[in-house]
Amino acid sequence: MSGSDSIRMEEEVHNQMDRANADFEEFVSRMAHNLREPLREIASYSQLMSETSAGSLDSGAGAYLASIREAAARTQSLLADVVDYWAVGGRDRPTSSTDMEPALIQALLCAERQITERNAVVTHAPLPRVTGDFGLLTKVLHHLIKNAIEYCNEPSPRVHIASRRVDLDWVFSVQDNGPGIEPAFQGRVFEVFRRLHGNEYPGNGLGLAFCAKVIEWHGGRIWVKSTLGAGSTFYFTLPAAD
Repeated sequence: MSGSDSIRMEEEVHNQMDRANADFEEFVSRMAHNLREPLREIASYSQLMSETSAGSLDSGAGAYLASIREAAARTQSLLADVVDYWAVGGRDRPTSSTDMEPALIQALLCAERQITERNAVVTHAPLPRVTGDFGLLTKVLHHLIKNAIEYCNEPSPRVHIASRRVDLDWVFSVQDNGPGIEPAFQGRVFEVFRRLHGNEYPGNGLGLAFCAKVIEWHGGRIWVKSTLGAGSTFYFTLPAAD
């Protein structure tokens, strides 16, 4: 086989993989879309039953209906996260400049309910411009902030976001005052559907896996340092815009 034949074969294999990935991504998106409507109906009808039969339902039946609504909401959230996860990497790596300050502001707006309900305090140092996708990086910040709040058992969760320049990259840190992560599990928190606390806390095990996939797609890396009882700090790198 000549060198040109080998190159053409490699290109054909690459094209076939791209088409397969695109087909699977479309399948996931369509499946999620088709499942959302019955889930909405389940949630709506269980809510309607609770409202119209409020006087005739005992406490057990009311709790069952509430569980149905919660399960439908969790499944809807899972479907949205699955679509987001599989959509990462379907395009060329971004080359545009993104200001992480507006990305953080948008992430805080998305986490407003959790911040208010848990009386959380989120602070940050000035953030730089990086080379990256604004929407995806906003979701990364949102997931990390939301996790820091939801997994904290303190009366007032505290989160601090900062960055520092290291050669051609910016190193970001998201520090919390949560319970910390055991050393044996710190390397596994970014695995798909990995939930260290079972059903003790909300979530579906895709948030940190999504963050890892986005950061790696940008050419960066992500890791965590944690001490039991003293909180965790998640770090990730992104290429500087300059």
